[in-house]
Parts: sequence; structure tokens; C-alpha cells
Amino acid sequence: MKINEGDIIAVIDEPITGKVISIQNDKVTIESEDGFDMSFGINEIVKIESTTLMNPSYTEVQKNLQEKEIFKKNPKRSSIKKPRQKEIPPMEVDLHIEKLVKSTKGMAKYDIVLLQTDVAKRQLDFAIQKKIPRVVFIHGVGQGVLKEELKYLFRQYDNLSISEGNYRKYGMGATEVYIVQNPK
Repeated sequence: MKINEGDIIAVIDEPITGKVISIQNDKVTIESEDGFDMSFGINEIVKIESTTLMNPSYTEVQKNLQEKEIFKKNPKRSSIKKPRQKEIPPMEVDLHIEKLVKSTKGMAKYDIVLLQTDVAKRQLDFAIQKKIPRVVFIHGVGQGVLKEELKYLFRQYDNLSISEGNYRKYGMGATEVYIVQNPK
């Protein structure tokens, strides 16, 4: 079923309905019934053919879900399913100064950043020692001073891979470190 701007859609796994306001590649942006703009993949939504705005009937949603299932089935794929590997959540280290000390009274900005980088180094060394594969350092957005200091610190290690933290979970204020374990 083709989706066009102005169509009313429902999100498959969430109780969200809305009006399509734009379509770009495989992303559809809708205006929800609450007035929020939200983006979903084309495979996460179904078109509602009712003119009843934002209130689809059960049969309409079921019909559209069945149509989506037809396209999902691929006879070329093997019917044997591999068990999913359990993903271990990363170790999280919150470096916000209010989480580290009771009061910053009498501390210069330099002292604060020094304390935060020291905590980051100790936690990273702990993760390496305990063979924890992923660590997320939550540093916040701010002016980027702590983020740059952390990048400098991480470059001093040979066995690290650095990336931005999960945007949905942490926003722009986190750095994720993957620790490459050396088999000994």
C-alpha cells in the first residue's frame, strides 16, 4: 500500500496515529494526534483508510497489518532462526560534577574538569581490568571542554574504539568506548 502526504497512518508497535506531513527515502514524518512531529521507518507504519481522523477501527488496522506481513515474508530466507545473542548493556559513568561531589564551592573550572577526567580514567581502567566491553561516559553537552579532554584521554589507550553515545538514550552528551579485549 502506497503512503502519501496527507494520509492517516498508525504506528505498528505503538499506540500512535497521525497525519503524514513528509516522506523522505524510507522515513515518514507524521504529525501525531497530540500535535508532535515524529519520524518512523516506512516499515513501522500502516495506512488507515478511514476518514475518521486519528481513530482507526480494529479491522482497518488488522487489514493493513496483514498486507504488511505479505511483503515481509521472503521465501528465499532460511526458515531456521538463529538464537539472538544476549546483548550486555554498557557500563555507564555519569561525569556530571553534581553526581561526583556534594558541592563545587571553592572549586575552579579547571579543578572540576580535572576531577571529571580523573574519575573517567579510573573507571576506564576498572572496565579494562574487569573485561567490560563497552563503557558510556555521560558528560553532557555544555561547551565541549570535558568531551575534548575525554577524547585526549582515550587516544592514550591502544585498545579503544570511540563513538558517540546512543542519541536516543543520551542525547548529544555521551561518548561510548568499546574496549578491544586482547586474548592472553
